[in-house]
Amino acid sequence: MEIARLVSSRATCLRRSVGAVIVKDKNVLSTGYNGTPARLRHCCETGCLRQQLGVPSGERHELCRGLHAEQNAIIQAAKHGINIAGGVLYCTHAPCAICAKMLINAGIVKVVYLEGYADDLAAEMFAEAAIEVCVFTGTEQ
Repeated sequence: MEIARLVSSRATCLRRSVGAVIVKDKNVLSTGYNGTPARLRHCCETGCLRQQLGVPSGERHELCRGLHAEQNAIIQAAKHGINIAGGVLYCTHAPCAICAKMLINAGIVKVVYLEGYADDLAAEMFAEAAIEVCVFTGTEQ
């Protein structure tokens, strides 16, 4: 989780800094932080689209220039040909429903998060997919 916290310091989102790390067999496979795609201007330059439109947290995820940390961790693994199936995601915040769907299909078997995120659908999908989700306590393996 300390690595996820460190990765979150690279976030370019004006609203929240999130970091994610995918680990398998005690090896770090991929990391990601939330922010705009490569070669796009950061929100500190353009302003926050969600704020400009008055979009509340947890709603209308498509109205954002950025990607979530979990999405970037999956994308980085795919870009470099790294198989993350069977991996564990450590994330500074609980995933949203969109990220939950991606993590389920990517084969992640466990999600450990530091801070909650109000998304009941994500929790329901993780439960249905039999993916363990827990709050970080420092004793996770």
